[in-house]
Amino acid sequence: MSQENVDLVRSIYADWGRGDFGATQWADPDIEFVFDGGPSPGTWTGLADSAEAMRDFIDAWSDFRVKAEDYRELDNERVLVLSHLGGSGKTSRLSLGQMRSEKCELFQIRSGKVVRLVIYWDRERALADLGLKE
Repeated sequence: MSQENVDLVRSIYADWGRGDFGATQWADPDIEFVFDGGPSPGTWTGLADSAEAMRDFIDAWSDFRVKAEDYRELDNERVLVLSHLGGSGKTSRLSLGQMRSEKCELFQIRSGKVVRLVIYWDRERALADLGLKE
């Protein structure tokens, strides 16, 4: 078990919970970033492309936040976070609280850096794919 990995992920959510997505010191320069499902599914490689993909998504929302609800260490490299999204659409004004906003994120960590981040839009499918139960 690696408490350091969980602590790293908790520090990321401390920022994200305040709506601060600017820090990237936790990310490996060659990070693989994946939106699994959702409005803009895709995979990006490298810090610049990954940050741009995340920024493009976040820019569509007002007061966007990600709140962690549970941290699960899956093995020595992977931490799964069950989370909720908050905010409202800039154009639609639709609140994420009015939609099903239970998501999860899978962080793969090596040498103190996140080398892969998968944002799952369908929590149930993610848990099933990972062989886990809620």
